[in-house]
Amino acid sequence: MSTLDPKSLVPRTGTIYPPEFAGPLQGRAKRALGDVFGLAQFGVNLTTLAPGSWSAQRHWHEKEDEFVYVVEGEITLIDDAGEHVLKLGMCAGFKAGVANGHHLVNKSSSPATYIEIGTRSAVENSHYPDVDMKAGKIDGKWVMTKKDGTGF
Repeated sequence: MSTLDPKSLVPRTGTIYPPEFAGPLQGRAKRALGDVFGLAQFGVNLTTLAPGSWSAQRHWHEKEDEFVYVVEGEITLIDDAGEHVLKLGMCAGFKAGVANGHHLVNKSSSPATYIEIGTRSAVENSHYPDVDMKAGKIDGKWVMTKKDGTGF
């Protein structure tokens, strides 16, 4: 397959976060566009956030770059420098290894949609500055733990 109507994909609405950190992500719907084409070096998602919904807990990656581009609506990027409103056609990027915790929040009254593109490393560590959680990826599989390494 070389073409796709993204609306034909059933969106993922769940998260691998433990329940105590998953609540703000309700209303997030991801369509894994890159997976359909078998892309292995980077991921591409078309993500819609309902009003009030978050993209993730604030986080940063040691090895994986991230890029977002707004295709509908308005979202607020929250990072270590504060809040930044991203409107249609605006973008943001996050370089691997830079300890700048970030996430997107839909503070508007309408759904917002963006494309997210990120590196796919077989091994990765993600840090969550606001909550007692960290993520480790080994052989492409994520494992969530508390910051001290104990399980949930």
